[in-house]
Amino acid sequence: MPHFIDIADFSKEALLAMLAEAKRRKAARAGLPKGAADADAPLAGHVLALIFEKPSTRTRTSFDMAMRQLGGGAMTLNSHDLQLGRGESIEDTARVLGRMVDGVMARVHEHEKITALAEHAGVPVINGLSDLSHPCQIMADLQTLEEHKSRLEGLTVAWVGDCANVTRSWIEAAALLGMTFKIGAPQGYWPDEEVLAWADEKGGEVLITEDPAEAVEGADCVMTDTWISMHHREEEKARRMADLMPYQVTPELMAKAKEDAIFMHCLPAHRGEEVAAEVIDGPRSVVFDEAENRLHAQKAVLLHCFGKLG
Repeated sequence: MPHFIDIADFSKEALLAMLAEAKRRKAARAGLPKGAADADAPLAGHVLALIFEKPSTRTRTSFDMAMRQLGGGAMTLNSHDLQLGRGESIEDTARVLGRMVDGVMARVHEHEKITALAEHAGVPVINGLSDLSHPCQIMADLQTLEEHKSRLEGLTVAWVGDCANVTRSWIEAAALLGMTFKIGAPQGYWPDEEVLAWADEKGGEVLITEDPAEAVEGADCVMTDTWISMHHREEEKARRMADLMPYQVTPELMAKAKEDAIFMHCLPAHRGEEVAAEVIDGPRSVVFDEAENRLHAQKAVLLHCFGKLG
């Protein structure tokens, strides 16, 4: 079953094929109304279930619009819409959905829910985000990076601040696609050893330092993510802010990167925390290109999952 669960599940060639399809379909839509279907409507008659345990802006709108543009449909199911909230097992939910829809996208807390859906649904399952990884975001990031740099292999990407699910998926992508990935973060906020060992086995170059300037030096792209989530308690928020404020992406820090370096952030962003307003709203920021590309990249992911890529 062609699921889309982790970047590490794919070869370099498979990732590049999806990115090429995303680029092609984006270009083909120039001038079309956003609600118009692509000329070939390859997913006509297909329905995707969208499960949300966590709130979403980009994931919800991009998958809904992706299915519309590909000629299919989507149904949105928040956690309170499902019997999951009353104790039904994820396995039973998967089996029911698999009888009624053609695929499932889920944005959840525990990664194990994604793997359970994939094991029992009998239809393609897409990881829209879990506590472990965020592969859909990385596909949009890669598309954006290639648009602005005309290549991926050989680039240096710097990540500054807290390392979580997005960072893990980026480490996987960088190792597979021949990019150097540099991390500037305080100890205690570094990626887990498992993904670092995996990247090393693949020949990836991942460099970690506590000095944000060292991480950003010579980078083609500088990235960060939010430091505070809804599940953090007040005392934890205060500790995290104190630990991570030296890692804010400021104009001074961006000046350490290459002169033509771009800034990316998966959004939502908190100006004055992980990034200064002058950076995210400045001329080197491509965060809204990145957000738009969630739509185009996910169309390619959907075509892969439904066996219609290429």
